[in-house]
Amino acid sequence: MALLAFAALIAGAARAGDPAPILVVGDSLSAAYGIARDEGWVALLERRLRVQGYGQPVVNASVSGDTSRGALARLPALLERHRPGIVVIEIGGNDGLRGLPLDVMRSNLTSMIEAAQKADARVLLLGMRIPPNYGPRYADGFQEIYEELSERYGTALVPFLLEGIALDPRLMQDDGIHPRAEAQALMFDRVWPALEPLLEEARSPAGRGETAEAAPATE
Repeated sequence: MALLAFAALIAGAARAGDPAPILVVGDSLSAAYGIARDEGWVALLERRLRVQGYGQPVVNASVSGDTSRGALARLPALLERHRPGIVVIEIGGNDGLRGLPLDVMRSNLTSMIEAAQKADARVLLLGMRIPPNYGPRYADGFQEIYEELSERYGTALVPFLLEGIALDPRLMQDDGIHPRAEAQALMFDRVWPALEPLLEEARSPAGRGETAEAAPATE
């Protein structure tokens, strides 16, 4: 019994020393809708992390069709289970396409950011835009939510995940909403420059919660 308890203690210590995962909470854009999962931008992120020697695993908790309300409802359990060091929030597109109230979306995203930061995770917010046929007031207000919340909470931000992609039919599936496999590398290229500084912060002693040794006292 003592031997088993000791082994469990060692295993727990090893897990505690592992890098905290990256949690991606998104919708179909991050769930690789309509393409093979290993072709999606999140899978490209996992490969880049391995190649560049980062130790963080990636937990892709994205659900096609999800709204900010659904993502907020799922987030507390995800934070508790995975204890991520970085949370990537890619949500809101379905709120916009359904014309849901902007105040509700803002409130939900606010609660998600606050929950992640309270759990000591850094946050990367991936912004979306919606077509202008929803009306300029709604479309502009939708886009501004991401910028407003990023500034208020000091998060990293990608203003528009589908920049250079959304209006190119060669990069979009027939539904005009979901990117093809060929677009995933471009999406990843939007995410990586905003994510990499967070990874470097996590790599640093201060980012890991370590403190420098105190200087010896002098007489």
